[in-house]
Amino acid sequence: MADPVRIATFNTELSRKGPGLLLRDILKGGDAQIDAVIALITEAAPDILVLQGIDYDLQAAALHALAYAINQTGPDYPHRFALPPNAGRQTSLDLDGNGKTGEARDAQGYGRFFGAGAMAILSRHPVLTDGVQDYTAMLWRDLPDAALPVTKDGPFPSLAAQQVQRLSSNGHWVVPIAVPDLGTATLLTFHATPPVFDGPEDRNGKRNHDEIMFWDHYLAGKMATPPENEFILLGGANLDPNRGDGLRSAIKTILSHPRLQDPTPDQTTAVFDNIDPLRVDYLLPSTDWRVVATGRAQDPAASRHSLIWVDLDR
Repeated sequence: MADPVRIATFNTELSRKGPGLLLRDILKGGDAQIDAVIALITEAAPDILVLQGIDYDLQAAALHALAYAINQTGPDYPHRFALPPNAGRQTSLDLDGNGKTGEARDAQGYGRFFGAGAMAILSRHPVLTDGVQDYTAMLWRDLPDAALPVTKDGPFPSLAAQQVQRLSSNGHWVVPIAVPDLGTATLLTFHATPPVFDGPEDRNGKRNHDEIMFWDHYLAGKMATPPENEFILLGGANLDPNRGDGLRSAIKTILSHPRLQDPTPDQTTAVFDNIDPLRVDYLLPSTDWRVVATGRAQDPAASRHSLIWVDLDR
C-alpha cells in the first residue's frame, strides 16, 4: 500500500527590497526570518511544497539556495520549479491610475523589481514539465465575464491599460507531479493580489475576484481540458469567505465547487495587525482524493501566514 503524499502551501513573505538580496541573506546564514521559515518547513516536512513570497531570479539561484539550506536539517527537495512571474514586470503605462508610471503598481503585478515576492515549488518527486500549463500571460480582459474596473470616465485607469493588463498578479500554473505508487498529482496554483490598496473603482478587489474565478472557468473547460483525476487547488487567494475586505462570492464559489473538497473549513491561516485572524491560504483537493490528515505550522517570526498541509491518498 502506498504512503500518503503530503502537500503544503506556504506564503513565506521572504521577499526582499531588491534583486539578489534574498539569495545573499540565504547564503550568509543567520537570518532570523529565513531560519524560522526553514524550521517550519522542516517541522511539516511536506513531500510537495508550493511557496509564495519568494523572489524569482532567472537561474532560480535563491530557490536552489533555500532548498539546500532546508536540506541541512530537513527534507531534501531535488526537484525545484519556478516560472517568470508578473510580479514586478514593468509596463510603460499608468496601471493604478495615480498619474505616474514606472512605480511598483505599474507593473503587471505589484513589485519593486521583476520577480519580487513570486511563487515556486519544491518537491521530492519529479515535476512533469512537458505537462505544465502556464496562464501567467493571459490578459484580464480575456477572462470570461471579467469584472474590469470602470468609472464614470470609462475603463479604469484607461482603455490602453486594460488592453495590456494581465489577469495574474503573480501567475496561474497547472503543474503535474509524478508521485510514486500514487500516479500524477496535478497542482492548480496561484497567488492573487490583496483586494485592498485601491480606490472606489475597486481595481484590486475586482482583480482578486477574477484571479480566483479563473479556476472556476478552468475547471469548466473554458481554458483547456482540466485534469480528470487527482488534482489540488492551492495557494494564496488573499480572500476570507466571511471576514475582511474583498468580493467574497469568488472564494465561496470555489469552496462549494462540486469537484473540490475543503478539508479544513474553519481553519484561519494568517494574522495581520489590527484585524482578526483570516483564512486567505487554501489547499483544496479534488473529490477523488482520500484525505488522511491535515495540519499547519506557524511562527510569527517566519511569516504572518501559516504553512498548511494535507496528507492525501487514493
